[in-house]
Parts: sequence; structure tokens; C-alpha cells
Amino acid sequence: MTSPRPDARPRALLTLASLAIALAAADTYVVVLALTEMMQGVGVGVESLQRAAPIISGFLLGYVAVLPLIGRLADLVDRQRVLLGCLAIFVVGSGVTALATDLPVLVAGRVVQGVGGGGLVPATLAIVAALWPPEARGMPLGIVGAVQEFGSVVGPVLGAAILAVADWRAIFWLNAIAGILLAIAIARAGRASGAAAGGAAAGEVSGRHTTGSRAAWVIWAGALGVLWLALAAPEIFTTSVALGGPWVNVADTSARLATPIGFVALALIVGALGWSLWRAWPSLRAAGPLGAALLGGALGSVILTFAAAEPEKEIVGPLGYALLPVGVLCAAGYAVHHRRSDNPVIPHGVLGGRTSWALLVSFCVGAALVAIIVNIPLLTRLAHPSGDGVPAYTDAEGALVLLRFLLAVPVGALVGGWALRRLGDGLVAMIGLACAALGLALMTAWGRGIFATFVSVIVLAATGFGIGLTLAPVNNAALAAVRADAHGAASALVVVARMVGMVLGLALLTAYGLHRYYGIVAGLPDPTDKEALKTAAILQVHAVFWGAAVAAALGALASIRLGLRRVGQVEGQPTFGL
Repeated sequence: MTSPRPDARPRALLTLASLAIALAAADTYVVVLALTEMMQGVGVGVESLQRAAPIISGFLLGYVAVLPLIGRLADLVDRQRVLLGCLAIFVVGSGVTALATDLPVLVAGRVVQGVGGGGLVPATLAIVAALWPPEARGMPLGIVGAVQEFGSVVGPVLGAAILAVADWRAIFWLNAIAGILLAIAIARAGRASGAAAGGAAAGEVSGRHTTGSRAAWVIWAGALGVLWLALAAPEIFTTSVALGGPWVNVADTSARLATPIGFVALALIVGALGWSLWRAWPSLRAAGPLGAALLGGALGSVILTFAAAEPEKEIVGPLGYALLPVGVLCAAGYAVHHRRSDNPVIPHGVLGGRTSWALLVSFCVGAALVAIIVNIPLLTRLAHPSGDGVPAYTDAEGALVLLRFLLAVPVGALVGGWALRRLGDGLVAMIGLACAALGLALMTAWGRGIFATFVSVIVLAATGFGIGLTLAPVNNAALAAVRADAHGAASALVVVARMVGMVLGLALLTAYGLHRYYGIVAGLPDPTDKEALKTAAILQVHAVFWGAAVAAALGALASIRLGLRRVGQVEGQPTFGL
């Protein structure tokens, strides 16, 4: 049975949604480049680099912790509304970040950005599942994966270009402008595509939602307008004796929210949020808010425990020993709630069968991916030729070496999506991860001067291509294994598994590498020998690559359970087989 080919309107919606995902992905990586300037902009000196950790971990916290809830909402309400809502949250977070003059506001803006950016992914994947039949989803999913990974490549480049002509705040203002333009375009494309992109409850949307939406716009516009006045502190008001009173700090602090107008802005934001939650309560109640809170608490504890750690010194972050017990309790609470609830945030049956294997594969992909992203730039500084006057690679040159890998990932994602037309999800993912495992294994033999050879280019590109190959089949397998009203939830879990794989993979693999390093250093006859210490550091990176190769190999084996034959149709129903 041949399924109808989607017309140009759904393709336009997919393109715009993918661009929104790319925008959020670019923002994830651009912060690393602008981190020093951002710290100075909020009064934190570069000597206090550890205080900047929440700028990164806050984004990850927002990105991961609410993903299950947003994924479930994408199954219960119009997915276009979820997409637009996430874009609106991302725009607000970008604006708050751009206006921040103190660290708490900056971190809060990053958390809000993460919530909006993370929610874009499951909403978009659920739209793909709604607009394309099972046997035709490969290429659209490949496009989503490719654009997302391409965003991670373009982000630092655009960030560098912006920082060359403006300050770091311009990055986030451009994010906000781009988000607004994409929201307008998505709204128009969504109307043209009709209800095909709607969730299970899209048909329930009626005139009362239109009225409520208009009221929401008015309430939020007022609240955000006052927040802008508080954070921007326009000089025309603050320098006026008659008008400047609301901007005078009420305590011994320079925080702009610790002012009368700041308190009013916070009260209005809380009121607008409460009103919006009240309006959305029917959908939120159906999504399982208690389960979402428990699951978000467990995921947030994991993220903050490991993402806030300094990998070269520790596995568990400063608050980890307090957060891990909280995470365990939240996870146990969710397990009990899941069994007892009729409508949990992760629908019953989603975590069984092929979906669980897809999550395991996604976790392995994250662990392998982060090992390369973090350790290749490190190895470039260690493995340069020595003794002949050749200087070490700079950070910029190390980033260019990493591009050999990063540019190949979106190419692999496109090819992986295309390959699903003829091959099964498991076969494509297994080939990709086997290629990645082989590439990582070869990297364990790399030494000084390797990056001046063409071999390193081939191996890095092949490894990135292999990682990219897995993106579409993993998503495709997860979507095909669940019923239509659970596509958003399944998509969210795939993303969560990959992000948790990256966070845990970085912590555990780095700990394994450091154990190897300290063992070698302890056996050195001269512990002050710089060349011997550099050799030990290279062997540390090799140990990380070995661990990542094992993770990729385990993912390749797990991929077999995703099905080695492509999705077919019998009397209109998809069938799968090994």
C-alpha cells in the first residue's frame, strides 16, 4: 500500500520547526564561546569561573527536566500550539538573558531558554509522526536530526561573528528576533497545514481558546513590559528625580529586581503564570502534573549533580550528595505514581518493547558523542609535534579539528533518514554505531602529530557520519513502537535518554580517564617531567575513547532489537520484523 506523499504545506511546517530546533541547538553551543564576556557583564570575574557553571547547567536543567511534560502535552493538545508556546518561552528567556545585569537573572534566563528550546524537539517529532506515515518518516526525521546537529556547528561560528562586531547581549537579542519571526511563519504554515499536525485533543480546540489566547497575550504583554522596564532601567526614568523612585534599590544590592518596579514585575509574572496554568489546567491535569513533577525532579537532580561538577577534579558536583538522594526519592515516587495512575505523564506501554531499546541506543549515542566533543579539542593541545619548534594548537585550531567530526554528523543524519526507505531501523543504527565504535577504537592509538595527517580527517569524519546515521532510526523506532497518542511522550524520552547519556557519559568516562592518568603518574620516576605528564594525559584521553568505543559497541548490539527490516504495511497497518 502506497501512502500519499505530503504536499508542500506540511513540508514548510517541518522546515520551520526544524529551523527553530537549530536555533535552540546553536544557542546551546554559542554560550561556551561568550561565557567570559557574559560573566563580566553580570559582575563575575574570570577568576571565579566556577560560579559560571549554573549558566550552562541551568540551560541543561530547563532543557531536560520538563521534556516529559511537554512531550505529553504534544499528544494532548494541538502540536502547533505546543511548538509556538515553546518558541514564546525561548524568546522570553533570550530577552531576560540579554537584559541580565546580575548572575541570578542571567541563570534564570538560561533556564527559561532551556525549557523552550528543549520542548521544540518532541513537538516537532510528533508533528512528523502526524504528517507522515510510518514507512515514510525516515527522511523527515533525518532532516530534523541533521538541522539540529548543523545548528551546533553554526552556533559557535555565528557567535564568533557577532562577538567580533557587538557584545554578548546581541547574541540573545538576535535569538529573540529570530524566534519571533519563526513563530509568525510557523503560525501561518500551521494554518495552511490544517489539523493534520494536531494532537489527540486538537479537535477539542474551540472558540473559548481563541478568547483565552487573546486575554493571555494582553496579560503577558503587560507583565513582560513591566519586567523589561525593571531590567532595562531606561536612563530617561532612572536619572529623573520625579520618575526614578521605582528604580531605587530597597536593599544594599545593585540587583535591578530588588526595586519597587522589580517587585511589581515579579508579582505580575507570577500572576500571569498562575492565570495561564489555570487556563491550561484541563490539559495539564490530563498530562499528569504530579508524575511530571516527580520525573522532572529526578532528571533535574541528575543534571545538576553531574553537569555542575568539574570533570578534571570530581565526578559529583558540589550539591550532588544532597541532590542524588532527592533524585532517588523522586524516581521511586514516580515509579509508584506510574503504576497507580490511569494517565501518567509517560503513558502505560511506552516504556516496553522497542521503545526501551531505542532509549538505550540513544543513551549510548549521547555517551559516545560527548566523549568526542570534549576530548578531541583536549587531544589537539596534547598531541602536537614536540621538539621541533612547532607550537601547540590553540583553542580555535582545536575547534577547527573538531569540525571534521561535527560537519559529518548532519550528513550522516540525512543519509540515515534516506536509508530507512530500504533498510530497517536497527540495521541502519547498528551500522552507524559500529562505524563510530571503530573510529573511537582507532583514536585510542593517536599520538603526537596525528592531526597533521589525512588519516585523522577520515577517522573523525567517518565517526561523525556513523553517529549521525543513528539519529533518524532511533527516533523512527520509538515513534513506530507506540500508539499515535503517545508520539510526543516517546520523542521526549529519546531526547532525555541522549542528554542523560551525555551528562553521565562525560562524568563517568572522565572519571575512568583520570583514574588511568593518576595511576600512570604514580609510577613515574620523575613526577615533574613535563613530557612524561603530557604522555600520561594523552593516555588518559585514550582511556576515555576506549570507554566511548565500548558504549558505541553496546549501542550497536542493542540496535538489533530495533528491527533489521524496514517498516512495511499490511492492510494499512505497520509491521516490523527481525
